[in-house]
Amino acid sequence: MDLEKIIRDVPDFPKEGIIFKDITTLLKDAQAFREAVDRLVERYSGEQIDLVVAVEARGYIFGAPIAYKLGAGFIPVRKVGKLPAETIREEYELEYGTDAVEMHRDAIEPGQKVLIVDDLIATGGSAAATARLVEALGGDIVGIAFLIELAFLNGVDKLKEYDVFTIIQY
Repeated sequence: MDLEKIIRDVPDFPKEGIIFKDITTLLKDAQAFREAVDRLVERYSGEQIDLVVAVEARGYIFGAPIAYKLGAGFIPVRKVGKLPAETIREEYELEYGTDAVEMHRDAIEPGQKVLIVDDLIATGGSAAATARLVEALGGDIVGIAFLIELAFLNGVDKLKEYDVFTIIQY
């Protein structure tokens, strides 16, 4: 199945000059959604994965079923101030300014094998920040997986030390 053809381009969103890759067209297609999840699971099915860590919000859409199919736990990474218990925080650079993500301080035990999942990698800032959170808690990153890579933004360059897998590249 050619998943790339199912993803809709939305011109000038969220601002003029941007072509937004809208995955909602893939998500509403049961066969395409299953195919996307299965391809991501297949890549890591031979690995020992204890936890799937997914980035808010669309990363959760893929992270939760991947965790389920791999028999792993699921850890949400959220924007600052959204998690109820004690957290650790990691900042990352945006085009203009910074942002940050958080994870519960007790989310990962040292030595646990972790797969990081998100829907899309653009500049790589949030994925690299998530990797730093995982490592700060002692997690061993098995891989970082994305449905989509915007290759022209070179985000994977920030993740050179990891096994990065993407299904679709633009």
